[in-house]
Amino acid sequence: MPGPTFLRKLETNHEPGLTDAQLMLTNDDLKPVEPARRQWGPWNFVGFWIADSFNINTWMISSSMIIQGLSWWQSWLCVWIGYFIAACFICLSGRIGATYHIGFPVVARSSFGVWGSLWPVFNRAAMACIWYGVQSWIGGTCVYLMIRSIWAKYQDLPNSMPASSGTNTRDFLSFFLFWFCSLPAIWFPVHKIRHLFTVKSYVVPIAGFAFFGWCIKRAGGVGPIVHQPAKIHGSEMAWAFVSGIMSSIANFATLIVNDPDFTRFAQKPRDQLWSQLITIPCGFAFTSFVGIIVSSSSTVIYKEPIWNPLMLLGKFLDEGGSSNRAGVFFIATAFSLAQLGTNIAANSVSAGTDMTALLPRYLNIRRGGYVCAAVGLAMCPWNLLSTSNNFTLYLSSYSVFLSSIAGVILSDYYFVRKGYLEIKNLYSTKKSSPYYFTFGIHWRAYVAYISGILVNVVGFAGAIGKHVPIGATYIYRINFFAGVIASSSIYYLLTRISPILACSDTWMEVGEDISEVRLAYDDESSVSYDVEKKVAEPERRKEYSGDAEEGV
Repeated sequence: MPGPTFLRKLETNHEPGLTDAQLMLTNDDLKPVEPARRQWGPWNFVGFWIADSFNINTWMISSSMIIQGLSWWQSWLCVWIGYFIAACFICLSGRIGATYHIGFPVVARSSFGVWGSLWPVFNRAAMACIWYGVQSWIGGTCVYLMIRSIWAKYQDLPNSMPASSGTNTRDFLSFFLFWFCSLPAIWFPVHKIRHLFTVKSYVVPIAGFAFFGWCIKRAGGVGPIVHQPAKIHGSEMAWAFVSGIMSSIANFATLIVNDPDFTRFAQKPRDQLWSQLITIPCGFAFTSFVGIIVSSSSTVIYKEPIWNPLMLLGKFLDEGGSSNRAGVFFIATAFSLAQLGTNIAANSVSAGTDMTALLPRYLNIRRGGYVCAAVGLAMCPWNLLSTSNNFTLYLSSYSVFLSSIAGVILSDYYFVRKGYLEIKNLYSTKKSSPYYFTFGIHWRAYVAYISGILVNVVGFAGAIGKHVPIGATYIYRINFFAGVIASSSIYYLLTRISPILACSDTWMEVGEDISEVRLAYDDESSVSYDVEKKVAEPERRKEYSGDAEEGV
């Protein structure tokens, strides 16, 4: 039959001997990373986060705090606090991947169930696709500035798009050029793209310094910039300060959830700890400082705050002059590289890994990355970036959903299972598996997940213009913490009331004993592909018993 033959050709690489059900759970990209591909050391993580911190989105978040009325030093303090908190969460989730060498889709199976994990994975993949479009649109603006620096008439390119589209031919063409030129970068495997981040970590900071110095010179020195006072006071300033912290954390909401997608390539678990805990707040605080000063300088130069640094570069171009055109071209080129690296690291790879889990028989990370790019092209990212209010609302709204996922996963690993995972069972559809729960879905995790969302849902209604009680508004202003605390607490309580299987009574991580894994059911006795080399300590964990969980 030509149909089945064609479908077999589309199948991804996977080990032989897997059942049809197992082929819905694994392929070579979802298996635990074998030692040969564990190539990320601590300096690779440092380079990764330095490279990731230098992107326009980071500038926009810090600059939007200036627009809200905070002074430059208040905005910068928000950034330090917010990104340090985010780094702590990143290290907590990253440890799971670095220890067991598995990505977020597989980690989620231990808490949500082998089939129940598909919704959190889909949720994360959808957010990555939307974010890919947003970052590509920002990259398109960089391309626009590059072309306009060379060809001034590009500014007046005739528009053939209707006003209802929300954009014009010039801006959409720039967006499409950036999107199209990004496609080759998706082709490379994850363990090799670390070289892109190394190049970016050298090139982009130089451009950032140049832009920083240029703006200070145009503003007449640092003095006029730093002496600008806050425009708000009292409780309004306090809540704006809280909002600034939460915006910084929300910027990391997706990465907090899927950091195992990268840390699974770590050589040792400790390689991801200090390198991430120190580099994230320092790198992002430095980039944000540049963005804050640049945004504040616009108030001195043009008598109005400009929250988007690319709009400021456009203002420089409006003034004309060959030196302005050359400066804008080189800075915009470096920023294009910054957007490319961020899009690949934070969105393409993440969405590709998640989509691999949704349809592993036919999708791998590379194919999933291209699906992500297609969705990013089809959406309308310019609507999210029309104003700083739209941008911050989007950041806070999607963090509501991801914070509940993070709360369940972290509670499951650190407080309920105490670091113990049975790797082979995470790829098993047998009803005897401790991660099968009820028809493959863990109801406790979903109760906790929904509870974490409900805590914030009333406040979210208020954020989009509905009249809600002031208490709900206050809770929503700390939405990430509310979601994490509510979901993790409820999950822990439910597992105490109704215990689950495969938990340890004391802290017991067995991931360092994993070499390579055979997942086929008839290969369980293989010696050369020992799965976990489990420690024979039955008293330290709850052994499985046939009637201990429903759905078995």
